[in-house]
Amino acid sequence: MPLTPLDIHNKEFGRRLRGYDEDEVNEFLDQVIKDYEALIRENKEIQNQALALQEKLNHFANIEETLSKTIIVAQEAADEVRGNAKKEAQLIVKEAEKNADRIINESLNKSRKIALEVEELRKQASIYRARFRTLVEAQLDLLSHDSWDSLEGHAPAIAPEIVRGI
Repeated sequence: MPLTPLDIHNKEFGRRLRGYDEDEVNEFLDQVIKDYEALIRENKEIQNQALALQEKLNHFANIEETLSKTIIVAQEAADEVRGNAKKEAQLIVKEAEKNADRIINESLNKSRKIALEVEELRKQASIYRARFRTLVEAQLDLLSHDSWDSLEGHAPAIAPEIVRGI
């Protein structure tokens, strides 16, 4: 058990012949008591300061831990948002590609239909031209034929009253 200033103050030494000077010993003990009390006070202050610093250290350690956890949570949230954005972008791109493919396919189908219709119209125009040419040639042939002249002479006389009605 450590000595207290009171223990030092109350300490009695036995007396012997030719012993130490009692006043000198008492003065020294008083000085030791004062120094010892000062050391005890200083030690108490240092302990109090150490406790205060330890509390601050614990407080800052808690803050640091909270900040670390917050940063980790924020990083995870950012990673999740980034991942969701990438997925959404991929879905948008896929949807756009699908729509583009659909539009291209529809355009190709329409283009094929139009090409078929154009080809059909060309065929019909060619057939019409050939028929019309044949008709015109037949009519020209008929007009240039000598039998036309012979028909003029054989025409029945039309009654004048019929001609007036025309």
